[in-house]
Amino acid sequence: GDRMWHFAVSVFLVELYGNSLLLTAVYGLVVAGSVLLLGAIIGDWVDKNSRLKVAQTSLIVQNVSVILCGVILMVIFLFKTQLLTLYHGWLLTMCYILVITIANIANLASTATAITIQRDWIVVVAGEDRSKLADMNATIRRIDQLTNILAPMAVGQIMTFGSPMIGCGFISGWNLMSMCVEYLLLWKVYQKTPTLALKSSKVEESELKQLNVKKESDTKPAEGVQLIVEKDVAGPEPRLEKEVGCAARIAEPFLTFRDGWVAYYNQPVFLAGMGLAFLYMTVLGFDCITTGYAYTQGLSGSVLSLLMGASAVTGILGTVAFTWLRRRCGLVRTGLVSGAAQFACLILCAISVFMPGSPLDLTVSPFADISARLFESEPLPTIASPGDKFEVAFATGMPTLLNGSAPGDGDPEMSPEPVPLISVSLLFAGVIAARVGLWSFDLTVTQLLQENVMESERGIINGVQNSMNYLLDLLHFIMVILAPNPEAFGLLVLISVSFVAMGHIMYFRFAQKALGKQLFACCTPDPKAVSDSSPPANTSTV
Repeated sequence: GDRMWHFAVSVFLVELYGNSLLLTAVYGLVVAGSVLLLGAIIGDWVDKNSRLKVAQTSLIVQNVSVILCGVILMVIFLFKTQLLTLYHGWLLTMCYILVITIANIANLASTATAITIQRDWIVVVAGEDRSKLADMNATIRRIDQLTNILAPMAVGQIMTFGSPMIGCGFISGWNLMSMCVEYLLLWKVYQKTPTLALKSSKVEESELKQLNVKKESDTKPAEGVQLIVEKDVAGPEPRLEKEVGCAARIAEPFLTFRDGWVAYYNQPVFLAGMGLAFLYMTVLGFDCITTGYAYTQGLSGSVLSLLMGASAVTGILGTVAFTWLRRRCGLVRTGLVSGAAQFACLILCAISVFMPGSPLDLTVSPFADISARLFESEPLPTIASPGDKFEVAFATGMPTLLNGSAPGDGDPEMSPEPVPLISVSLLFAGVIAARVGLWSFDLTVTQLLQENVMESERGIINGVQNSMNYLLDLLHFIMVILAPNPEAFGLLVLISVSFVAMGHIMYFRFAQKALGKQLFACCTPDPKAVSDSSPPANTSTV
């Protein structure tokens, strides 16, 4: 249900505003800004409340918000014409604001759910067996990749053969049913895992001993042991509970925000988390930006859907590679191998910028379209009536493609020459192949955060990590806004590859600190997984 909504909300907003991307852009900005500002506060709330309460509350808020948005959107689709005439259209504008606000609340609740389930519950359920934790992380990511394929397909078919209003009703009904099922499943997992009920800031030392090999019994420390020892020294002491006044309560969210970022900076896995965040500063993914560029290069919607399917398959292969590499090389070295594989594949994207068919032209000012709109008073797109036939005019000056045809089909002299596909083919080959290393690296950093962050700080640290991810993602959208024309897309590709390289350099520095001279040692498999009958003391390794 969550994946359906994430896909459909943008489509609904575009449909509502006359095929303009304005509402979608506003929604994306609000979502990114909210997680950036509230990520630490959400994580702190996760830390300070019982696991079951957090999971149930975030689940209910998320699904109820989606259901409300679906109902409101259905009303807007049904009575849009009447709403336009009431109060000079201000009532319709308020409906748009209400939809974006509630959708943002749903996203924040989804963030809380992801933190508590994927960063906390899973660690407790896996117990002391790190191999089991790795397998569970990989399984969750595979499910996520499959839903990324199936959810858009389901919603797309319903909206194609039905209508947007039917799509809204279907998503609302689905979320209502899935909320009940997920609620029962969470309750069963909670009942079968008694340790989930134990949550206290005073159990940090015992948690660390369970998750790491005892230092005294090892002649050669395993990966990750030094990390948690550093954290034990650098970690701030828990603050004593005391009576606070009104001013202190007002200041508490700001102090939580500050303390969260300070605690994140002091984590021994800080560089690994930053390395992952830098991978979000890229246009080399299957988002609206890369898809739009592909359309300008002549790729059809059917070809793009096949490419997205191939991307999901390579993402699943990345989860398989993660579990295999971790058993063979250890967790920290898995991140190094995955990062090297991703960067090697992205070299193809950098090469594609200079191949035939690339529109790269640095003589064209990327600010030409912006200045034309601001200073030449070019009218902005207006809301079209539902019966009108929409024609999307790209500000880039590229020919508009409608159903695979160019506007100059009737006049041979106006027909553009076919664009060579060498450049765009290399670009997408690199993007798709890089997903194997990307998802393996993502799982590596995720497990490092799970294993090396104290239980009492898992929520706030992962909340700040989400904020960092959204910050870099927001910067990449700003970068595209500053250079929106296809002639500058090649420059954006090179910048993206550079940020990916910087992210992996940060991870390399982290690995160097963690392993020291053992960094380039021959890869050795982990010891056998801990059996139920054997003591867990000295058998687990990263």
